[in-house]
Amino acid sequence: MGMKTKIALGAVVGIVVIGAVSANAGDSDTGSADKGASASADRQPGGAKDAGAAAGADAGEGNEKAEKKASQAEQFKAFVEENGTAQEKEAVSHVTKVQGADEQNDILDTADVYTDFTGGIMGEGTGPAKLIASAFADWKQSENGLVTVYDADGELLGNGQF
Repeated sequence: MGMKTKIALGAVVGIVVIGAVSANAGDSDTGSADKGASASADRQPGGAKDAGAAAGADAGEGNEKAEKKASQAEQFKAFVEENGTAQEKEAVSHVTKVQGADEQNDILDTADVYTDFTGGIMGEGTGPAKLIASAFADWKQSENGLVTVYDADGELLGNGQF
């Protein structure tokens, strides 16, 4: 075999290997996304699985639309009210806004939680911020998610993985 043939054969094998790896990576992501979505739907009140099992397609769509109308902060508070500890419920009662919780791709998921605490990282909200981040991780799951908790002035209170 000549040198040019070996190089060409190596390039073809390399392209095939890269294609196989990327195809398998796509299958893996889909499996984990489906797994996370089903776990999340099972744990959320009025989730897609409960709505589909409880009623026909039209009623299920109505429940999903009602859940979409509720803000992300309201959905988060409802989840913690149903599943959280007393300390988590107290901490989450200070949440005013949640952004980025509805769109996840398991590559780099970020969510922001805003509270009515004041004083930044040296203020009273740093302890509850850890509880809020922990409760958020119970609510949403991601392969590579980061939730950041802010005070009323937009200053960082804490963060955590979800």
